[in-house]
Amino acid sequence: MSVRISRLCSAGTVSWLAATLVSVCLMNAALAEPAYRKGQFLEPAYEGWRQNADGTYVFIFGYQNENWEEELKVPVGENNFFSPGLEDRGQPTHFLPRRNRFTFEVPVPADWGDKELSWTLTVNGVTKVAYATLARDYVIDNVVIASETGSLGAGTSSPESRSNQPPLVTVQGDRVGDEIVRSVRVGQPLTLQAHVADDGLPKPRAAGVGGFPAGGTPLQRMMRPPTRVTVGKTNGLFLSWNIYRGEGNATFDPPQVKPWEDTRTSANSPWGALWVPPPIPEDGMYSVNVTFDKPGTYVLWARADDGGLFHDQYVTVNVAP
Repeated sequence: MSVRISRLCSAGTVSWLAATLVSVCLMNAALAEPAYRKGQFLEPAYEGWRQNADGTYVFIFGYQNENWEEELKVPVGENNFFSPGLEDRGQPTHFLPRRNRFTFEVPVPADWGDKELSWTLTVNGVTKVAYATLARDYVIDNVVIASETGSLGAGTSSPESRSNQPPLVTVQGDRVGDEIVRSVRVGQPLTLQAHVADDGLPKPRAAGVGGFPAGGTPLQRMMRPPTRVTVGKTNGLFLSWNIYRGEGNATFDPPQVKPWEDTRTSANSPWGALWVPPPIPEDGMYSVNVTFDKPGTYVLWARADDGGLFHDQYVTVNVAP
C-alpha cells in the first residue's frame, strides 16, 4: 500500500488526488509522533523581519512549546536570553502550549547589516536556539503572516486578504507614561476593558479541510477527515487576554479564546475544528475579570485577531498579597 501511495504522490497525474494523498501522508506522520501533556522543551522560532518607515528593522519571534497542556515559566536569565547585547529583549517568560507564531518583535537599528541575533531557551535540560538575520528569504508582510497562521491557503491570496488591515486594540483607563499599569490584591478580581476596532476583513468563515469546502453543520465539520497540508484557521474577530510575564497564574472570566494552535475538536481556538467566532460587542468594548493566585509583578498580553492579522497591547499589573 505504501508503495502505491508513493507512486501516486510522485506521478502527478491527478493534482487534487496527489495533494490529498500527500496531506494524508503528512497527517499519518504527525500521528505517529508522540504527543506530550507536560515535561517537554521549548523551541524558539525566528519568524522573519520587516523594515520600518524610518529605516530600522524588527525581528519577529514565536515559539513551539512541545507540551499540549503545560504552560512553562522561564524567567529572563541563563535559561531565556538574547545575545549579543541585552539579554532581555521583551520576550515572554510565560509560554502557552504548542505553536505560537509572531508572538513578539525585537527592534534593531538601520545599520544592523549581516549581524546575527540569537534567542536561547533551556527547559527540562534541553537547549534550543533561534537565529535572526536580515536574510532576504525571511522578509515578511501581511500576506505572509495571514498565510503562515492558516487564514489563507498555502501560496494563495486575494484582493480581500491583500487589503485587510490589522485590528486595533485600545486598553481603557489611565496610563503611567507609555505604560498601562494596574494594581490589585491576590484573589481580588481586576476588571480590564479594551476597545477593538476592525475593518471587517477577512470576512468570517471557517477554514476548508482536506480539500473540502468550509462551512456546513457542526457534525459535518467534525466528520470531515483532518487532512490538510498547512495549518488551517477559522477567520473571525476575537480578543484574547493571557499572561505574558509573571511567576504565578491567573484566571480569566469569561474564559478566553486560545491564541495558540490548538487543533483539537471543540477547542476554544480558531484552529479547532468546531470553533466559531464569538459575538462582537456593538460598541466594540470587551470586558474581562482577571484574578491572580500569587503576589508579584505581571505583564498581561491582549491580542486582537481578525483571523488574518493581529494587534497586541500589554498591561503591567502589580499584585499585592
